[in-house]
Amino acid sequence: MTQMTAAYDKMQGSAYSRRHFLKLAGCSAAGILASRGSSPRLEGGTPSTRAVNEKTARRNIVLMLSDDHRYDFMGFMETEGPAFLRRNAPAFLETPNMDRMARQGAHLANAFVSTSLCSPSRASILTGRYMHHHRIVDNQRPEPAGTVFFPQYLQEAGYQTAFIGKWHMGHDDDAPRPGFDHWASFKGQGDYLDPTLNINGTRRQFQGYTTDILTDHALEWLKTGRDARRPFFLYLSHKAVHYPFQPAKRHEGRYAKSEVKRPDTMANTEDNYQTQPHWVRERRYSIHGVDHMETGQYDNDPVPSFDELYRQYCETVYGLDENIGRVLKYLDETGLSKSTLVLYMSDNGFELGEHGFYDKRDAFEESIRVPMLAYAPGLIAPGTKITQMVQNIDIAPTLLSAAGVQPPETAKMDGRSFLPLLCGETPPWRDHILYEYYWEWNFPATPTVFAIRTERYKYIFYQGVWDYDGFYDLQTDPHERHNLINVPAYAQQIETMKKQLFDELEAGGGLDIPVQRPIGERLDQRKNKR
Repeated sequence: MTQMTAAYDKMQGSAYSRRHFLKLAGCSAAGILASRGSSPRLEGGTPSTRAVNEKTARRNIVLMLSDDHRYDFMGFMETEGPAFLRRNAPAFLETPNMDRMARQGAHLANAFVSTSLCSPSRASILTGRYMHHHRIVDNQRPEPAGTVFFPQYLQEAGYQTAFIGKWHMGHDDDAPRPGFDHWASFKGQGDYLDPTLNINGTRRQFQGYTTDILTDHALEWLKTGRDARRPFFLYLSHKAVHYPFQPAKRHEGRYAKSEVKRPDTMANTEDNYQTQPHWVRERRYSIHGVDHMETGQYDNDPVPSFDELYRQYCETVYGLDENIGRVLKYLDETGLSKSTLVLYMSDNGFELGEHGFYDKRDAFEESIRVPMLAYAPGLIAPGTKITQMVQNIDIAPTLLSAAGVQPPETAKMDGRSFLPLLCGETPPWRDHILYEYYWEWNFPATPTVFAIRTERYKYIFYQGVWDYDGFYDLQTDPHERHNLINVPAYAQQIETMKKQLFDELEAGGGLDIPVQRPIGERLDQRKNKR
């Protein structure tokens, strides 16, 4: 247990905590248990078989997850103001349905992942645990035997559950997983066009665009596949906007004539790299670097030019937003919105030229920050803006809270429910987040990364490379262009954060880094420096 988690558990038992949660129960009609048991229980400590008014006591839940959608590529984000609210997205990008979620619900403006990589992040969402606890550390291997996902607790509490879309824990395994009454998924990354879905154990190929097809399937389940007498949990997990970015045919070329403004930190200049760790500049030439994509006549490389890549990303985001709108429209038209919590987020961020990268994995802001929006009429006040730092490890406890379900002690979740924040409450909250990423044999350009981030400062430790660590003042340098690791004035601050980082990792078992047997394809190509 980390110091942060221990402090929260201590708060949980306080008189303030009990009063606060009773107030929250009135706000959300979800409730929080005052005691824990060996199996999930409903509000008040009663068994999950207790008859309750399901229309008011337990929220329906829709979790919509995208892939590689960065935090600032949403139309409503400001062009000025505090760094965490300011977008670097182009003015031409349109996201009317995400904008509506923020306008009529809540924008969690400081949302982060604990690992910026598909499978580990998805595992943290489903378990409420850090990567070093759930042990799903790369995209190649399935979840360890015995892994329990929070929808299993919802099932035990009477919820009907469905998973539709990208699973990606176990690259070539699309088999149904525990916790879901209905299952529709595909192997690995899947395809943008004409996907084959494993539907409850039977594979079937569909014609069309995957984002549309997954949404079609989700809406069909909502209309005819569920028991209307029971509360439901729908997990709609999109492939979009994962590379290679491929918009729907109807959106191809939508932004073809739009100007692409490259980020300042993309330039291969001494100003950008004179204080950065050496590996950052070296990564420019790797499979995830912008200098790798600049192809020549002798290259057989499918990566498009940067401007084309950027525009295709935006067109793919537009199609994603369109399908988010389809789900919201159905919930509103049927009246289900009044009893449903809708949460949208991405599994990790994505760099589009920053520091010379196009990928994630590292601990820079564009990699670890994600969009997060919540919509629940009658529960969340329109225009709610939450600035406290939340993480993907908080999703499981939050959604369980909305269902009035307390996980058992054996769940050992690292996250905490931010349902009070959605309801306008201001409970004591964390003042920092932790980040971890383990070096992958398949993509060797990025080292093992540990980081601690407060509202203002970020310290990054790089394991296994002879290089500088990172330290950034996010208030004066929001683009992390100037590494202050060797500035004497910050020496004490750096040492304090470094100690806190390793104290918490050590206390939680986070320093036991696994060495995995190499499997899968190794993408270690690197262009020569110019």
